[in-house]
Amino acid sequence: MEPLFLYNTLTRQKEKFQPLNPPLVGMYVCGPTVYSDVHLGNCRTFISFDMIYRYLLHAGFKVRYVRNITDAGHLEGDLDEGDDKFAKKAKIEQVEPMEIVQKYTLGFHEVMALFNNLPPGIEPTATGHISEQIEMTKKIIVQGFAYVTNGTVYFDVEKYCTNNNYGILSNRKLDDLLTNTRELNGQDEKKGRLDFALWINAKPEHIMRWPSPWGWGFPGWHIECSAMSMKYLGEQFDIHGGGMDLIATHHTNEVAQSVACNSTQPVKYWMHTNMLTVNGARMSKSAGNGFLPKELFTGNHPLLERGYQPMVVRFFMMQTHYRSTLDFSNEALKASEKGFERMMNAIRLLDNLKISNSSSVNIAELKTLCYAAMNDDFNTPVLIAHLFDGVRLINSINDSKETITETDLVELKKLYHNFVFSVMGLKEETTAKNNDELAEGLMNAILAIRKEVRSKKDFTTSDLIRDELKKINIIVKDTKDGAVWEQEN
Repeated sequence: MEPLFLYNTLTRQKEKFQPLNPPLVGMYVCGPTVYSDVHLGNCRTFISFDMIYRYLLHAGFKVRYVRNITDAGHLEGDLDEGDDKFAKKAKIEQVEPMEIVQKYTLGFHEVMALFNNLPPGIEPTATGHISEQIEMTKKIIVQGFAYVTNGTVYFDVEKYCTNNNYGILSNRKLDDLLTNTRELNGQDEKKGRLDFALWINAKPEHIMRWPSPWGWGFPGWHIECSAMSMKYLGEQFDIHGGGMDLIATHHTNEVAQSVACNSTQPVKYWMHTNMLTVNGARMSKSAGNGFLPKELFTGNHPLLERGYQPMVVRFFMMQTHYRSTLDFSNEALKASEKGFERMMNAIRLLDNLKISNSSSVNIAELKTLCYAAMNDDFNTPVLIAHLFDGVRLINSINDSKETITETDLVELKKLYHNFVFSVMGLKEETTAKNNDELAEGLMNAILAIRKEVRSKKDFTTSDLIRDELKKINIIVKDTKDGAVWEQEN
């Protein structure tokens, strides 16, 4: 197989993928914060990295895929102040915080299953790794990059910047970051404006709290990913992923923590998915244009004309590169629905194609093009374009306009199984399959009736049946082997 190239946010260029310990690949993806329903922007990230995970497995790598669950330490803002979101929701609903966590974790898993995402190999939680976060914080203090104020441990960004580049991931200079950060005005425990909490002192009324060398408290948001990725993937690993909105703060702080602790860059390849827009406007809850996945499936949203099946949405997402902005619209989803059905219809035809002594189609070239697309930073839009070129070949073979040998047909079936089902993670929707079986049965009955009237020389009725079917985009063709039909897109 040709080498794989991926875009590295750290270097801002495409690089040849060379794992640190081949064939093992360590991949960590920032998972959901489970105090609310997972939104569609999160889903795009998880679907994209599911595709990347699937392709790495297909390419022969052994992947240790870690995706965390944030169930503690996520405050209302990034300023290390305000309530913990889990505890706040628990108070409002008058339940235990872990009931909130369990409810939304199960909901997240349900949505991922609907999208046919493979589960990660390891799915650690922040609350299950408090000791690892405390130990990492202790080491950062010993290294001289953190300080304690009233039971809260802060990372000293300006001290870190003495010999390290804090903005290496975001490509921003320290002076620019300081300019865009509010003054402390003596009202903050922090020494520097960019300093962030590794461990936070818990107020007496705080529900989620643990003992530590600095008193009862809870971890900051950023330390969990550094601690858990190091536990399961080591001080250095291959791929770290997430949404591009995590670059400026969360991932920047992850890099700083890990370098301060271990004196080495933690990740070889940083990868990020782009944002979602709706009809050209940025998707957000405040704008009223944000979708929950189930709203998209049911159509129960003011901006949706109707619902769309999960595989149609997944296919829609694959038609845009993971690093490009993805724009949702009813028109785009309808087009994807037609494209998805066209792809599935072609795959169904594969089992019924006639084999010949020679091939007039070049399956080897199609296969090469498909792999070239995926090896170019997982370029699913180009892959899909090549697969639709193959769809045209399949339809031409079915119409006896092209020929294919048994060997090439085996390769063609394998190609579509690998890329459509194994790599892109698509599958036939149950309802769509049932509808297809019903349509097939009805059409067989109609064509049997048409065959009967033709045998009686009743060509007027025969033509009437054909013309009426054409009005609903069903084309009937008479061949030497009998009548065949297809749905015209």
